[in-house]
Amino acid sequence: MIDIEGSIFSGQSFRWDYFQNKKHLFCGVIDGDIFILKKDKEEKYTVSTSKYFSHEEEIIDFIRDYFCLDIDANLLFPLGFSERYPELWKLIKPYMGLKILRQNAFEILITFMCAQGLGMKIIRRQISYLAKEYGRQCIVSMEGKPLQYHCFPSPETLAGTNPDSLRLCTNNNCIRAKNIIDAARIVASGGLDLECLKDPEMPLETARKRLCTLSGIGNKIADCILLFGLQRFSAFPIDTHVRQYLASWFSIGDALQSLTQKNYLFLQDQALRILKPEFAGFAGHILFHSWRKEVKHLATY
Repeated sequence: MIDIEGSIFSGQSFRWDYFQNKKHLFCGVIDGDIFILKKDKEEKYTVSTSKYFSHEEEIIDFIRDYFCLDIDANLLFPLGFSERYPELWKLIKPYMGLKILRQNAFEILITFMCAQGLGMKIIRRQISYLAKEYGRQCIVSMEGKPLQYHCFPSPETLAGTNPDSLRLCTNNNCIRAKNIIDAARIVASGGLDLECLKDPEMPLETARKRLCTLSGIGNKIADCILLFGLQRFSAFPIDTHVRQYLASWFSIGDALQSLTQKNYLFLQDQALRILKPEFAGFAGHILFHSWRKEVKHLATY
């Protein structure tokens, strides 16, 4: 069973919200189109959208792709994981319906450059402000009523902004605002082809290094972009929560040491020994979400 709510509020996307504050309605903007998912009592969903689909099968295929329903949750963890870590398996099993979303690469690039060191609620507010301030406004008719929303700004639009105005989207951090503008200019000019980084033939380390040439992007932000925006499911971002669960659940003592580049890469190597390398980031996000919910008791919305 897919966990829609958990997936969209797990810290990988910040363009989703509860529609009209109703907990059974989820509203998000995907590549310039608005989607409203309505959950009924049987955990089935009705989709309303501004995006044109010629027939129902196209909608189903789109949703399956966006929510990575082609990835079998039973294949995410290595054989024997549940026997080796029985208590942990019991803890994370309710979260196995969590999915990585196939999101727009540029949107994820900018989102995680904005998001550094901030809580999910603040990130959601800042990304919403970014879209309203710089994104194209759309008004569509949904169920006979006008609905207004904003697209995520294009690389060309963000490339033309200035740090003083953009800093309101970066928690008043002018350096971060300048880095975002510089990144947008590089993408807009063709200096960085994000789609090329999706190529599975390109080594993950090569893709990470390419992203890290941008000011303001280190290993962790690069891995978030690779995992959430480029569908490189082996990318394994490491933040405070990940370090904590690596130490607590897997007894990796070095996990709580200062996160230098050397230690970051060492912890990644340790995680890939425990998890399936090809799905380490996907499985790691399930572990991340479980740790925040079950151990830290943190809100995800």
